[in-house]
Amino acid sequence: MIQAAKVNASTKKTIIVSGPTGCGKTSTSIEIGKKLKANGIESVIVNFDSLCFYKELNIGTAKPTKEERAQHPHSLIDIVSIQDDFNSSHFINLAEQEIEKLHSNGIIPILVGGSAFYLRALVKGMYETEATPDSIKKEIEEIAKKDRLPGLVKKLEELDPQAMEALHPNDEYRITRALEHCMTTGQKWSEQKKLKDEIDPYDLENNIDKDWEIFHIYLNLSKEEHYPLIENRARKMVESGLVEEVQKLLKQGYTGEEKAMGSIGYKEVVAWLGEETQNKESLIDQIFIHTRQLAKSQRTFFNKIHPKIEFHPLHDQEKVQSEALKFATH
Repeated sequence: MIQAAKVNASTKKTIIVSGPTGCGKTSTSIEIGKKLKANGIESVIVNFDSLCFYKELNIGTAKPTKEERAQHPHSLIDIVSIQDDFNSSHFINLAEQEIEKLHSNGIIPILVGGSAFYLRALVKGMYETEATPDSIKKEIEEIAKKDRLPGLVKKLEELDPQAMEALHPNDEYRITRALEHCMTTGQKWSEQKKLKDEIDPYDLENNIDKDWEIFHIYLNLSKEEHYPLIENRARKMVESGLVEEVQKLLKQGYTGEEKAMGSIGYKEVVAWLGEETQNKESLIDQIFIHTRQLAKSQRTFFNKIHPKIEFHPLHDQEKVQSEALKFATH
């Protein structure tokens, strides 16, 4: 039996497995971990998929099952409740501690997920700003309460007309953070972003920890191959009890308006439960359409990220494992 070995802690080798939703990142990362272990190398799968953080959300997140987690060590899964105030800053702090602990012990972290924002924030760092005073937070909360997202957008456009050119109009979290920056510092968020973006924001090698040695595995397949997988997953979620999972949460006192409950799968079920005529085929279709749109945006982002080596999740599994092993041992 091969004894597990630890890599040189000074190298800080880091494997990233990314790709659009529903492309097989979970199974691929587990097989990589098992391949490394079979060759005496320790590793831990570190989740950066935001929905997998939440304890109460299971079926709609497609998080690794208990059986899958038993096959290889995982971390940063089921770490908070959907009622907790948990944002990207909290995640970055936890992830940095976890990864530093693994590196210092000569264990390779395998970062896995499809949340592009979390990956870039973790590797490249986040925009720095002063702590936002409670008075400003309260003012922003009042705007959101009165005029909802359009009110926040209007306020940001008044303070920083160029900010919305870089933000999605539905990205309430980042719009709020940009507002906090403008109102706290008196400076435009877009100017700070421009300064940071002058350092290529998509270059994962130019990261906040210069000692990281990154091997980025990007799983991708054609739309013709991917869309049926997404549709099948949407159907499987509903057939596996997604509606019942949401109903249970609502009975426990959750409103459906929690940030995490606004994610794909859960928001469609909440809306569907309020309809007079409930047709599960229409529910599956809505989840499929929105997941397909998410996959498109993820693919757009990851196409810009470099360096990466692209693999087909269905045909290149042996190649992925052998390349990961080669990286880990050299």
